[in-house]
Amino acid sequence: MSRPIQIAPSVLPADFSRLGEEVAALEAAGVDLIQWDVMDGQFVPNLTFGPDIIASARSHTSVPFEAHLMVNAPDAMAEQYIAAGCSRLIVHAEACPHLHRTLGNINELGANAAVALNPATPVSAIAHVLNLVDLVLVMTVNPGFGGQAYIPTMEPKIAEVRAMIDAAGLSDTVDLEVDGGIGPSTIAGAASAGANVLIAGSALYRDPEGLEHAVTDLRSRAEEAFA
Repeated sequence: MSRPIQIAPSVLPADFSRLGEEVAALEAAGVDLIQWDVMDGQFVPNLTFGPDIIASARSHTSVPFEAHLMVNAPDAMAEQYIAAGCSRLIVHAEACPHLHRTLGNINELGANAAVALNPATPVSAIAHVLNLVDLVLVMTVNPGFGGQAYIPTMEPKIAEVRAMIDAAGLSDTVDLEVDGGIGPSTIAGAASAGANVLIAGSALYRDPEGLEHAVTDLRSRAEEAFA
């Protein structure tokens, strides 16, 4: 594995009334990037962050932002989220009838494009777009809610995506991310299967020793899984 381990929080468990302070605290805790879970109430049941909310937090941290667009119409929203300060946009293969075009449009707008797969979606759905992305996200829960339990049967799928990335000669440029139920008891399984970007939400915020301890602990567990 040539890509480094990265620990990235979902801000869904954060205090929405003080997001600027929350993202600054995450940077101080040592996270590598911050993920914004954007939900439209259609592709998934919940509604979350519009671009103005993200833009209001952008000046409070230098950590990169990525938007996980759990939405039915990512093409219509892409430019706004890039303008809000997101350097990477993740779209769902299931939501894009013309996935190749959508990813190409994101790249043309000046952001990094990435693609996500729901648990039931086969890896073959992304076989012909790997050259357009810098990250693949394998969902280890069904999207739409924070705090869900990790689905361990996704680990062979993570390994399958890792093998696909490596076989394409993209292991130096394409990250493999997992999102859903990542915590101290699950992160090693995801990392040993091939994931190097680990999204954590509830596990970070409920650590009784605080955010910095949570980030350090998760990073250590993930890195040890490769030893």
